[in-house]
Amino acid sequence: MNIHEYQAKALLHEFGVPISRGAAVLRASDSDAAAKTLGGPVWVVKSQIHAGGRGKGKFKEASAGDKGGVRIAKSVAEVNEFAKQMLGATLVTVQTGSHGKQVNRLYVEEGSDIDKEFYLSILVNRETSKISFVVSTEGGVNIEDVAHSAPEKIVTFSVDPATGIMSHHGRIVAKALGLTGGLAKQAERLATQLYTAFVAKDMAMLEINPLVVTKQGDLRVLDAKVSFDDNALYRHPDVLALRDETEEDAKEIEASKHDLNYVTLDGNIGCMVNGAGLAMATMDIIKLYGMAPANFLDVGGGADRAKVTAAFKIITADPNVKGILVNIFGGIMKCDIIAEGVVAAVKEAGLKVPLVVRLEGTNVDAGKKILRESGLNVVPADDLDDAAQKIVKAVKGS
Repeated sequence: MNIHEYQAKALLHEFGVPISRGAAVLRASDSDAAAKTLGGPVWVVKSQIHAGGRGKGKFKEASAGDKGGVRIAKSVAEVNEFAKQMLGATLVTVQTGSHGKQVNRLYVEEGSDIDKEFYLSILVNRETSKISFVVSTEGGVNIEDVAHSAPEKIVTFSVDPATGIMSHHGRIVAKALGLTGGLAKQAERLATQLYTAFVAKDMAMLEINPLVVTKQGDLRVLDAKVSFDDNALYRHPDVLALRDETEEDAKEIEASKHDLNYVTLDGNIGCMVNGAGLAMATMDIIKLYGMAPANFLDVGGGADRAKVTAAFKIITADPNVKGILVNIFGGIMKCDIIAEGVVAAVKEAGLKVPLVVRLEGTNVDAGKKILRESGLNVVPADDLDDAAQKIVKAVKGS
């Protein structure tokens, strides 16, 4: 689960992390009060969407201006003008795709007198089963670009969960950023605060870009992106309350209610598969034969008929889906259960596009019999290659 920048900063501030003062704005009419409370003389008006690259983004609407999703205002009137332009407009960034995202919230923040910009992130390193820091002197730009052009400017290290954060980790951060004296001590303290927040709130990723040194000699978090481990949200009702469903795909929200692993993609062949590896292979072979998957959907190994029915209905609700490929290898998940779910879903939701089903494994004969006797227009497939060719041919033919 992701949250907005202003929510992330408020959460981090609970752990003592230094941030600039700011106020969330949901209505343009509230921007005056927010700006006056902060006092100025310079304010930053930031679009709040779940995507990076806001500063370099462009609004689709001409009325929103062409200054991007992050703007510097030098008067209360200018803050209000920007708020009117940005709220309700659609911002397109490198991470939103061409469709963009509607801006429903703004964050008005006091301006900072910046001397230096750095990059710092914390994430779960699945290779080492530890929490890793990524630190660079190159802040304010895409870290991927730095990794490509100047990898020597990126320092990474891990924290052993058995010991947790220690003083020498903070010194590594300070050294990597070239900080000495009082700023080095601030960096050491910040590293501890961020790590503590990361563990306490079960974060999956914490990215600060940029982390700045002001001309007054203070280290400050100027932007923050936070995502959480969905499997741990039951422990954090305060975090779950921050969820903004308007930023999420409606189909993904529905899938989460049924404990389905679902991600919307840009293609037009819907996929229902059990197992992440098999799902990836299914998407790959669809691409191999010249088309693209409309989704990643893993129903899991222990799905029941109701879960399969829900998964099928989510796929058919996508108007971009022109054909459906069901690819099940029955182990714990039995083929007859999948077949019953497919039949129930089709009878309830209807079937307006080609459907190819490949079943193999536990109770495969029973599953095929259920489909064969259902009276549905289902195209059977012998293996994955056969299934992919048949669904691609059917979609192209239609």
